[in-house]
Amino acid sequence: GANTCINKKEKKLHLILPFIKISGPMYYNGVYHEFYQYNPDGAFDPNDSLMNMVWGHSVSTDLINWIGLEPAIKPDIPSDICGCWTGSATILFGVQPVIIYTGLIDRKANQVQNIALPKNRSDPYLREWAKVGSNPVIQHVIPGLNSSHFRDPTTGWIGPDGLWRIAVGAEVNGIGTALLYKSEDFMSWTRIERPLYSNNALNMWECLDFFAVVPGSNNGLDMSSEIPSGAKHVLKVSINSCDMYIVGVYDLKRDEFVPDTVQDDNRLWTRIDYGTFYASKSFFDSKHGRRVIWAWSNETDSYSDDIAKGWAGIHVRKSTLN
Repeated sequence: GANTCINKKEKKLHLILPFIKISGPMYYNGVYHEFYQYNPDGAFDPNDSLMNMVWGHSVSTDLINWIGLEPAIKPDIPSDICGCWTGSATILFGVQPVIIYTGLIDRKANQVQNIALPKNRSDPYLREWAKVGSNPVIQHVIPGLNSSHFRDPTTGWIGPDGLWRIAVGAEVNGIGTALLYKSEDFMSWTRIERPLYSNNALNMWECLDFFAVVPGSNNGLDMSSEIPSGAKHVLKVSINSCDMYIVGVYDLKRDEFVPDTVQDDNRLWTRIDYGTFYASKSFFDSKHGRRVIWAWSNETDSYSDDIAKGWAGIHVRKSTLN
């Protein structure tokens, strides 16, 4: 099972499990799902290989009390045989949940993107997931790509042409890049030559998040629906042990994110939070019409203490994005 505690001063909720990064939070048919990177062999030790990661899975009806379930995804096919890494969950047209995640194909950590679907949508907890036969749905054959830095596909969104889009974090020709992909059915993907956004940061951008907000409003927006006029978009990246974001507009004609202020030095971007707050992922909470963000806090314990207590880090939830 999962433990929770609430820090009332910081207005954050903490979910304690033996995991690291957030994967694909979502709200579906009255149940909140939290997927996360989970080491079935015990608390995470960076001296060990990351190549046994699975997708842990917990569920809740109130974001406070959680039930721990069996892992949703385990490495068992060629396109994830060395580990199931971070990704996202998307609900297609409000009815079909889809997980898209990064798989490690070898011990050199070369990475591709895979898809899994729930076996039984009538199961309120969506306990079992099946990988599609066409995996990997996105290969790592891209000019200039560091194929060991190609991961963390975002939640999908729909453009005015009716096509689905996702972004994947990457290092291309040595710089941080949010690669853009399009699909008619969320299964067959085509890379757009122009990235969603890139700059001169000499680091891989991981754990991307991309979502729309309405200035001056606390209401969240569903990225699978039409985005209202006047909305802004937020691009969040995890880099240098921090979660940074920039605000701008999404140029629909060019399929590009255009920041309000261009800062090539990503150290000058705004931080979502301070302290040990990393690898965050947001989701649209349709129950309350808000966008909620989860993040991983790795605490400050030693690795030997993590192993002794049985977990490595906690998840923290920001109450509302505004």
